[in-house]
Amino acid sequence: MHSRIEELLKLVVANKASDLHLLPGIWPKMRVNGDLQDVTVFGEVAKAEMEQMILSMLSDEQRKTIETDRELDFSLDIKIARFRVNMYYQKGEVACALRVVSSIIPEVKELHLPDVFLSLANLKQGFVLVTGPTGHGKSTTVASILNQINSQQNCHIVSLEDPIEYVLKPIKSLISQREVGYDTNSFARALKSCLRQDPNVVFIGEMRDLETISSALTIAETGHLVLSTLHTNSASQTIDRIVDVFPPGSKDQIRSQLAAAISVIVSQRLVPTIDGGRVPAFEVLVATPAVRNSIREGKTFMIDNIIQTSADVGMMSLERSLAALVRKGRISEDVAMSYSLRPEELQSQLRSKII
Repeated sequence: MHSRIEELLKLVVANKASDLHLLPGIWPKMRVNGDLQDVTVFGEVAKAEMEQMILSMLSDEQRKTIETDRELDFSLDIKIARFRVNMYYQKGEVACALRVVSSIIPEVKELHLPDVFLSLANLKQGFVLVTGPTGHGKSTTVASILNQINSQQNCHIVSLEDPIEYVLKPIKSLISQREVGYDTNSFARALKSCLRQDPNVVFIGEMRDLETISSALTIAETGHLVLSTLHTNSASQTIDRIVDVFPPGSKDQIRSQLAAAISVIVSQRLVPTIDGGRVPAFEVLVATPAVRNSIREGKTFMIDNIIQTSADVGMMSLERSLAALVRKGRISEDVAMSYSLRPEELQSQLRSKII
């Protein structure tokens, strides 16, 4: 690997950045607390050298893949950190984005996750979804849940990822982590053989298509705990996204399957704090009978109201979570408003004396 790449990656880790972007013809950029910053310490990098730096991260086989497919996901390990890498072409030139993955998996309490997360390790079956925009901590949250299960249960955890991010080390559980493109050719093929591997818990890195979502629902229905992620903004949008993937003739069946299988949907954001860091805010949906009935009958428009009126069972609206952070002095009201999906509700929460 090119020596300057190693220096850049060490700089990213030292600055506690989340991402590094490398594109020919511009300064390298790293994302710190959600904002992109130029990396100028090494001076300008010529286009030819930048291409050489980027390609130096690849094996001969990976070079053939990027030349053919024009994009590639893989993981990269150096002594001080692990990175998830997406390499791609833009305007005919190779570029890449690297995401820092810590070697240490934070505990649920360290991440300030809602109390409902503490009970997830005790679930024997069901469907748990962690959703939110890219770069807002979904992978870290799921890794924390899986490691909590790993530390408490004698079970078999099978993860299917593209690529593997957090490396789980066996504590009480047996861990099988499979990387698409390295350990298996596709999510769909891996999921077909998954049930023959005697799993208790299955983690699917991301549900991207009909076949993956259908397999995930089937595995959850057959007595397993399934965790996965989606790039959606709320619980109601998550339910609609899953149902909308399927053809019209099967939507009623999918609603019934999803209503029976779903356990928890969490939508999260990493919100800039007053002191310059980031703190998580959450929307939490717990699958009560009212929630299952709304899903089954296709009345997802009722989900938001159910969340707002069900704090006693662990549910939480994003606005309630944001308002709590404002009251604690962690984030400003302007920032909270910019992350809110329902500003009127947030204003009402901020005026209320009860959080």
